[in-house]
Amino acid sequence: MTWTPGSDVRRHDRAGAWFALAAAVLFGASAPAAKALLGTVSSHLLAGLLYAGSGIGLAVVLGLRPQLRSSGARLTARDMPWLGGAILFGGVLGPVLLLVGLSHSPASNASLLLNLEGVFTASIAWIVFRENVDRRIALGMLAIVAGSALVSWQGRLAWSGFAGPLAIAAACACWAIDNNLTQKVAGGNPVQIAMLKGTVAGSTNILLALWQGATWPSGISISEALLLGFVSYGVSLALFVIALRHLGTARTGAYFSTAPFVGALLSVVALHEPVTRGLAVGALLMGVGVWLHLTERHEHEHAHEAMEHEHQHVHDEHHQHEHGPDDPPGEPHTHWHRHEPMVHTHPHYPDIHHRHSH
Repeated sequence: MTWTPGSDVRRHDRAGAWFALAAAVLFGASAPAAKALLGTVSSHLLAGLLYAGSGIGLAVVLGLRPQLRSSGARLTARDMPWLGGAILFGGVLGPVLLLVGLSHSPASNASLLLNLEGVFTASIAWIVFRENVDRRIALGMLAIVAGSALVSWQGRLAWSGFAGPLAIAAACACWAIDNNLTQKVAGGNPVQIAMLKGTVAGSTNILLALWQGATWPSGISISEALLLGFVSYGVSLALFVIALRHLGTARTGAYFSTAPFVGALLSVVALHEPVTRGLAVGALLMGVGVWLHLTERHEHEHAHEAMEHEHQHVHDEHHQHEHGPDDPPGEPHTHWHRHEPMVHTHPHYPDIHHRHSH
């Protein structure tokens, strides 16, 4: 079948970009708030409490707002290898490797090395999962990562051997794998996915922190950390999953790499930290990178093979299917549906319907 453009041709939808940037803003905002808590909570225990707050808070939201359970496909047995792998790499191995790396590296080195996550995320998406990349997107990614590195720069590097930097780089690789594997289940319920990831990552980090001898802070500090984690980790991660659904992994990771700038800017406003040259130049580079991505227009004739799956959708040009008596009314809605083969042309991202070769 050949699709003829008409009034229902989908315009270039940038909603995913705003979900990704919102996720970056919420996550970046956690930096100055977490810094204020570090006086009463050890860094590793604080990480565990933030993740735990994410899992607990989103579980409460799902309990109070049952309608959110239909905001994506139900997780099935076919999703478990992808989600399990994402949780293993991102919630278990990543935090352990970061802990090892931080114990052998100065903070200045670690802050710069953490920017490797965005590079690794895009590289895996482009090389392993064959997401489309052109010169404009690659340049935008480089500009965002370079800007993030400048914002993270603390004015010095200290040599401490290979062990620490290698462990931190390995942690970034684990989180990059996590991002790419999560994209495979991005059609699922984003709140449920973020809740599961937060629960596992939180319990892992808390157990590791206690094993290292961390002591529990006051109840007030625990409550503040859990609340901060719910907003800056839980809600942020749910928005990140939605962005993955719309944009693919590399582009979502690039937008999310602006989070250090958000944290640095809020530190200037709330904690009265100085505006450095690195912050200004880094902001300019990230702005250029985001502009390159937002103004992307990728359009060509492409073929959709027949496929069946379940996710939240409206009846756009990609969803022209019949409904059974048990399918939910109204739009958007979620149910199992079939896509017939189709060939057409329109602007698109490498979302869950456009994973084709070029």
